[in-house]
Amino acid sequence: MSSGHTHRLLPALHGEGVVSLVSGFATCPGLFYATPAEDGILSRMRIPGGIINSEQCRAIADIAELHGGGYVDVTNRANLQIREIRTPIDSEVLNRLQNIGLGCCNTDVDHIRNIMTSPTAGIDPQELIDTRPFVQAWDNYLATHPALSKLSAKFSVCFDGGGVVQVCDRLNDILFAAVLVDGDVYFRLHLSAGAKGQPPSDTKILLPPNDCLPVLAALADVYLNHSDINNQRRLRLRELLNSLGCENYLHQVQQRLPFTLSCSQTSPVAQRIDTKYQHIGIHPQRQKGLFYIGVVLPLGRIESRQMRGLADLATKYGNGILRLSPWQNLLLTDIPQQKLTDVQNEITLLELDSSATNIKSGLVACSGNKGCAASATDTKSHALALAKYLESLTLEHPINIHFTGCQKSCAQHSQSDITLLGVNFEVDNQTVEAYHVYLGDSNNSHKFGRELYQYVTFPELPALIEKIIEMYKI
Repeated sequence: MSSGHTHRLLPALHGEGVVSLVSGFATCPGLFYATPAEDGILSRMRIPGGIINSEQCRAIADIAELHGGGYVDVTNRANLQIREIRTPIDSEVLNRLQNIGLGCCNTDVDHIRNIMTSPTAGIDPQELIDTRPFVQAWDNYLATHPALSKLSAKFSVCFDGGGVVQVCDRLNDILFAAVLVDGDVYFRLHLSAGAKGQPPSDTKILLPPNDCLPVLAALADVYLNHSDINNQRRLRLRELLNSLGCENYLHQVQQRLPFTLSCSQTSPVAQRIDTKYQHIGIHPQRQKGLFYIGVVLPLGRIESRQMRGLADLATKYGNGILRLSPWQNLLLTDIPQQKLTDVQNEITLLELDSSATNIKSGLVACSGNKGCAASATDTKSHALALAKYLESLTLEHPINIHFTGCQKSCAQHSQSDITLLGVNFEVDNQTVEAYHVYLGDSNNSHKFGRELYQYVTFPELPALIEKIIEMYKI
């Protein structure tokens, strides 16, 4: 690691006893870049690849209990967030987190977006390649190259191993998607360009696995070279590609490499259709006799006691590892077949569930107006109330219901089965919270699908959603 850039002394505390903000990054929280929210200070922990161990889980549960709201949220990038922080998190606690592998060892780059991969990397029976080493290699590269902290905090990288549980449809600046060509595994390079919200575009460049890190380093270097580090608003990679042109950008990348980037003129084999919610429930691993269990976390939220309980299960029955998913749920892995019933029973005792047809398994909500000033509605409270209303409803397969408090759709960028967009209207000089209701429709140009209803107040909403589910048999 480069000397002089690894910081062990962490943010100081000020009068009111909250973690201080590092200048210039207040809108992009990290472990060392805490951010004010409507419900208190928000601290976000990058968990590269979503992989976390039992000791780390217990430490986070303790912090959430002592300093926050007594719960932790899993985000759609498999980060962990502690909310409602109102008491000091001192440098001793933050140093301890670093010592157990939480938070980047270099605080300069801790705010950069989490590195994404499938939560089943290395255990997926159908994956082409285990992407965990690539995630770790890029995380190490970030830590030893603090100049990259000058890039947009939203700079995001994803590795998809081509398994059943895929993440190649997630919005990222750079995607390496594994493909099979003449019996050999390559990564196909995709870059974020075009309109905002579009998934990364295929460059048709095929990379042998060993070339991925040098190419990624060159991609980041060209990006940094075109970034104005004196401008508080950092240039997004998509904006650079749109102005510079993808061909020109890749030409500059090529100049930094000792090998030639090769393009494939053939279209990639159509990706397997991902069976929905393969990250929930019991599934066999590629390791003989072992299984993983995907646990439903209602709206991605887990109480401190539940987090400790799952950490204990991972240690008792598995290998002490838990995996966070970008669908805001959690996997227990390496469970012997003969122990599956015991684990399921203990999950139930924690008041959690592992059924994909649980209404909460596909329920997604942003922070809502309790945690975000941009939100028109209290999405999380409304989502939980809807789940309680619908809990007796028998589902034949999972339903993705997405509550978003505004058009930005932070919690879920892809189209859902049902989207509820928060809006406000005035009645007798009183602001009323309501929702526009959309049904997922890939043929509709609107980002949320086909609009069915407008300005539905929350008291009216549960019965209407039940009617929609029954009518359309989603």
